[in-house]
Amino acid sequence: MLAWSLDLFDLLILLYVASTIAPLFFATDQPTLSLAAIYASYAVTLIIRPAGSAIFGNFADRRGRKRAMVISVMGVGVVTALMGAVPTIHQIGFLAPVLFLTLRMAQGVFVGGVVASTHTIGTETVPERWRGLMSGLIQGGAALGGLFASLALLVASSLFPGEAFAVWGWRVMFFSGIITAILSLFIYWAVQESPLWVRRQGRGTVEQSSPLKSVLSGEYRSAFLLSLVLVAGAATQGNLTAGFLPAFLDLVNGIPRSEVSRMLIVSNLGMIVAAVLFGHLSEIIGRKKTFILLGVVNLFVIPFTYLRLADLGADSTEAIYLSAFVLTFLANAALAPLPVFLNERFPTYIRASGTALGWNIGFAIGGIMPTFVTLASPTTADIPSRVVIFIGGAIVLYLIGALLNPETRGKLLS
Repeated sequence: MLAWSLDLFDLLILLYVASTIAPLFFATDQPTLSLAAIYASYAVTLIIRPAGSAIFGNFADRRGRKRAMVISVMGVGVVTALMGAVPTIHQIGFLAPVLFLTLRMAQGVFVGGVVASTHTIGTETVPERWRGLMSGLIQGGAALGGLFASLALLVASSLFPGEAFAVWGWRVMFFSGIITAILSLFIYWAVQESPLWVRRQGRGTVEQSSPLKSVLSGEYRSAFLLSLVLVAGAATQGNLTAGFLPAFLDLVNGIPRSEVSRMLIVSNLGMIVAAVLFGHLSEIIGRKKTFILLGVVNLFVIPFTYLRLADLGADSTEAIYLSAFVLTFLANAALAPLPVFLNERFPTYIRASGTALGWNIGFAIGGIMPTFVTLASPTTADIPSRVVIFIGGAIVLYLIGALLNPETRGKLLS
């Protein structure tokens, strides 16, 4: 959980400073275009993550979840810290966005690798009755990463107020990524290998095809494709709420950066609760029923809440806090049962590959949606209506995936 949370902390930093660094690396006369470019750089990380899944998923299935986690977690931390050292476009010209995007791509490979291990080792270790809860804890790690990023934003904006934040504040936030690299040493010493993986290795079973081939073209291809529909719908909800809110609150509601950070802290605390609650609920009523329940609720509540939020001015602080909380709570609840659901769709010898590919391709699709929203918005006043259209479509896709996929509770394949 901690490994995933700090990796998401490294990944989310960009979203939390998007409106600040957009003109520093992608300077244009139109603010929404600069913002779209920053979201595109975030999407690049997500698009490249499936490559990391292919590399580290295969490694985790053949060499162990723990080894894959140590290497990938350290890689994410080092690359994130390097981003804070990249000169701006005003300092080195076109080379600035090139260097920044190159590091984002490297980060994507390592984050894709982290999913292969963090999203399998937990549910493969705990007893069956706690797998839903473990799934929620893992997804709660994403919210914990958002909470860390919110706290980092609050500290950095306090230490570097006003224009100083655009000079040093955002850099300090990226430099903090080195904490993740240090965590990899803790993982190396403290985390146990997955008992299911160890047991299978002990049997000396030799598979005829590679894990990647079995997932993409073997007997589990249909399971992978159906799972992808569900993940893409959930990932888009997550990216257009928790991922998009920092810029939305800044550009649409006109909330000061320090207040935005406090709102995000409250929202991320709610997301942790939502993940644990609905992850465990899926162990009680089943994964499929949980997905359908959340799909129906979100289809009505999330679009309405977003439209309500767009009408609120900066002085409506309490109402904005509540709206942000509701949006992020429900979107993260939809994600909570997904780690264990993906685990239950694939046997142990391809579980890391299948889970990581399904998760990361789905999030590549969801991650590019903020870019499409901003590109489809000629002005900031158009952003709310575009968000509602895109997120409404994502929730419908999520519901379709929930209906097409089978119930998997209690069916973790050996």
